[in-house]
Amino acid sequence: MSLSLPTTPAPKNEPIREYRPDSPERKALVAELKRQESLELDIPVVIDGKEIRTGQTDVVRMPHRHEKLLGKYHKAGAEEVRLAIKGSLKAWKEWSEYSFEARAAVFLKAADLLAGKYRYIVNAATMLNQSKTCYQAEIDSACELIDFYRFNTHFMETLYRMQPLSAPGQWNRSEYRALEGFVFSVTPFNFTSIAGNLPTTPALMGNVSLWKPASTSLVSNYYLLKLWEEAGLPPGVIQFLPGSGKTIGDVALFDKNLAGVHFTGSTDVFQQIWGTVGENVRSYRSYPRLVGETGGKDFVFAHPSVDVDALRVALIRGAYEYQGQKCSAASRAYIPKSVWTKLKDPLIDEIKAIRMGDIADFKNFMGAVIDKNSFENIRSYIEGVKSSSQAEVLAGGKTNMEVGYFVEPTLIETKDPKYRTMCEEIFGPVLTVHVYDDAKWEEMLAVCDETSPYALTGAFLSQDRKSIETALKRLRHSAGNFYINNKPTGAVVGQQPFGGGRASGTNDKAGSLFNLMRWTSVRTISETFEPPVRYGYPFMEG
Repeated sequence: MSLSLPTTPAPKNEPIREYRPDSPERKALVAELKRQESLELDIPVVIDGKEIRTGQTDVVRMPHRHEKLLGKYHKAGAEEVRLAIKGSLKAWKEWSEYSFEARAAVFLKAADLLAGKYRYIVNAATMLNQSKTCYQAEIDSACELIDFYRFNTHFMETLYRMQPLSAPGQWNRSEYRALEGFVFSVTPFNFTSIAGNLPTTPALMGNVSLWKPASTSLVSNYYLLKLWEEAGLPPGVIQFLPGSGKTIGDVALFDKNLAGVHFTGSTDVFQQIWGTVGENVRSYRSYPRLVGETGGKDFVFAHPSVDVDALRVALIRGAYEYQGQKCSAASRAYIPKSVWTKLKDPLIDEIKAIRMGDIADFKNFMGAVIDKNSFENIRSYIEGVKSSSQAEVLAGGKTNMEVGYFVEPTLIETKDPKYRTMCEEIFGPVLTVHVYDDAKWEEMLAVCDETSPYALTGAFLSQDRKSIETALKRLRHSAGNFYINNKPTGAVVGQQPFGGGRASGTNDKAGSLFNLMRWTSVRTISETFEPPVRYGYPFMEG
């Protein structure tokens, strides 16, 4: 029981370390990379804090050196999922009654641990396991996740202080309860910060999570589990269930105690989850909360007044950082003819100069795509362009999986604004450009809005204020995160709450108070100090 109304520490965004040559952070990271490269982890299922090795295993590989194994992992089966549900419900009874400051303390400590001793551990694991450069790992697995933990505790305090009015003779108050049951958290490979946020945001609000991590990011995700344990998270609050999504989901989604789903992944999978929950809605103890972020086909739209240099950098960073494997990555661009004549050659030259290879070489801008399936999917799109009369490859276009799953940064130009690489999510380092007549820029805004079923991020670059206001209006529903004169990636916790609509998800804005609201069930308490003792009202007198 709390005997105070504490204030959480004022959150500040974690400073990004630059890893310059001979810097202390670079030396520490290189040493940790070498240490982890020498290991082969045996990653278990973890239920109620106990490691379980099922014997049903698969391997974790380096994407950029796919012959190198980082370890093996044990798959959870139906029996383990049922055991995890039972354990989580037991843990819920105590954890859901913890004071808000006790829960906050766990994740504030996790933030400090991640800023300190775990920083290079998790960054190195993300680099090796997910083929991120040191900078991409730093802004993801260190800074963004630290920010999630520090800002989310602050948002929780802000939410708890939101209280109703009280009339004379009454005291009205709101109590923010945990949901009854467990939250099923399904996380992707591409951001360690998302893997570290989806199970913990519900947990911060007093819930328990069944965590199904992506099989291609299990090394970094396993270290997150160790981080939470050291921060003091009680056993059973977050159950670690690597394995088949179908096997785990077939148990979790049909259990009557399902209280919510926190998901980042493909649109198809989230729609399947939504359909399953809808079909079984009568069997649940309460209506499950469904929160999902499901990808995008993100755009960069240039106005004729654009700063060409700023546009070039926005396209390269937006499309090719982390091999385009960001749900916010620039994938389609609309460029006016007058700009394209000045932009085309310098853009192609700069793309051709991009270094790609092993992330241990800090001069490389790009690593490998995550696995063979992704490699083959991306390659199929590029090969389709090569045999098409509607589009052509201007730069890149080569692929090689001899050593790692490498796809060159690829630039495509199409005359058809509805060509498939302008419409379909590719999730790789592929950017398609459509060049339009300068005078038709307002017409192209409508094309941009209507081309894709997604609405996650978008960018509009212009030096003309009136055009910016027009774009803000015409593209109001085409992106949940809309960037003016910048690339469409790089949302920062506390600064740009992240999420989109349409086929991109439920837009519940990770990194904001709005997401926390989804993981609490409010009880209104109204206390009357002097209750009436007669049933009649004044209008009845006389």
